Amino acid sequence: MIRITAVFAALLIAASAVPAQAEVVAQSDAGFVIKQSVEVSADQQAVWKALIAPAKWWSSEHTWSHDAANLYLDAQATGCFCEKLPRPADAPADQRIGSAEHMHVIFADPQRGLLRMSGALGPLQGEALNGTLTIELKKTETGTRIELEYVVGGYMRMKTEEIAPAVDGVLGQQLAGLAKLFEVAAPAASATPG
Repeated sequence: MIRITAVFAALLIAASAVPAQAEVVAQSDAGFVIKQSVEVSADQQAVWKALIAPAKWWSSEHTWSHDAANLYLDAQATGCFCEKLPRPADAPADQRIGSAEHMHVIFADPQRGLLRMSGALGPLQGEALNGTLTIELKKTETGTRIELEYVVGGYMRMKTEEIAPAVDGVLGQQLAGLAKLFEVAAPAASATPG
């Protein structure tokens, strides 16, 4: 319980440091839904290439190794959004490096600009939860709109009214990191439910 509480506290601190870019559009004891979006001045292909290179935009503070350079994403079905956990300096030379699966890819279509992954992120990983993250890139007159939806459900020991806003804030930080690679064409805005 101490580890979950410490990670949860870190999530709340991170969420409070990120401007609201989204909203928790649904929540109950069974789970929650988060939607976010931002528009950037870049074409869909350029955004896709950046999206599938999370080491360039994911925050190091939201990795197990504390270094986003250890992240990789194999953007095809059954592919992994994973992280290498480097061998400690004092570990035996024959010790294998560690690894963590953040999510696995269940749908990837670069032509449509649609990436869908399954997994419970961060402290949610230790709970009996399913999470589906859908990221869709939509062409606009000025660039590309990045829409993110994360649907989480199952059994968890945390209160959804507390964890959902924290997860929303952390995902907002990651979306902002991706958008920062490009010129933002319009202020980040909440997606409307539906």
